[in-house]
Amino acid sequence: MKASILKFVIKRIALGLLTLFIVSLLIFAVTQAFPADPAEAMLGREATPEALAALRADFGLDKPIVVQYTNWLFGILRGDLGTSYATSISVSEYIGPRVSASFFLLLIAAVGSIPLSIVIGANAALRRDRKFDTASSLVSLILAAMPEFVVGTILTIIFSTTIWQLLPAVTYLEVGAPPWSDISGLILPVLTLLIAVTPYVSRVMRAAMIEVLESDYVEMARLKGMDERTVLWRHAMPNAVGPAFQVIALNLAYLAGGVIIVERLFNFPGIGSALADAVRSRDLPVIQFLALIIAGVYVLTNLLADIGTVLVTPRLRTRLK
Repeated sequence: MKASILKFVIKRIALGLLTLFIVSLLIFAVTQAFPADPAEAMLGREATPEALAALRADFGLDKPIVVQYTNWLFGILRGDLGTSYATSISVSEYIGPRVSASFFLLLIAAVGSIPLSIVIGANAALRRDRKFDTASSLVSLILAAMPEFVVGTILTIIFSTTIWQLLPAVTYLEVGAPPWSDISGLILPVLTLLIAVTPYVSRVMRAAMIEVLESDYVEMARLKGMDERTVLWRHAMPNAVGPAFQVIALNLAYLAGGVIIVERLFNFPGIGSALADAVRSRDLPVIQFLALIIAGVYVLTNLLADIGTVLVTPRLRTRLK
């Protein structure tokens, strides 16, 4: 069984690496299709042809597209992310603190949303068609229909402006400062991301739990005289969590892109502001790296979800034998 699971993991890793390679091709092709010339964006329209040519040569923009792509890709594999066109410093030095701040924000949101979603969904299934189930389903449906910037704006109005002035409307973190140095400024961004994820996962968890509770093996466990708590935690929960893992992965991967909007809304010094600035200045190395990071998060979360689903679901583990 261990050999079959290892084979499954290796296949998923290989598929993930192939996906990232294809995505890297698409990212490079799209950024090369930008209408503005990066050299002209840096030097301005008044720059002489000689100055533009010299700058293109410095950044390797005068080389064939294939050579530029291979240099970029192998540079990333070596840990050399290139040089930012806008700041003239290495991309790793410029973007590193921002990426770590964004990942910290996502980690806190994930740690809060995942157990909360599972608990809400499981309890709604156990109290099917009762008041808690009806209320939680209605609230989750309303919250799921609202995009992040709407949720963030509503939270700002409630907790930072006209109703209660309890929390700051924006964060006051400096780039490179530890995110936890402004705890009060983190509350609204984290709460916005948590609300963006929880409704979807809780609804899927509820549906999966209801299906499992009506299955034959759960009924058989009850007929054997097992107490309800044992039936729920040993037989129902492991098989219901599996489908929820897939939705959790999709939503966390979605947050890797959605965090950009939340960061801009709350002035959080993460990848959101860096990506917006890079697009405005046609800073191709920064745009390419951030796009690849977001794609990598998608691939990694789905890989972990596939592996986690197999490990926690007895039926799927049996099929791998």
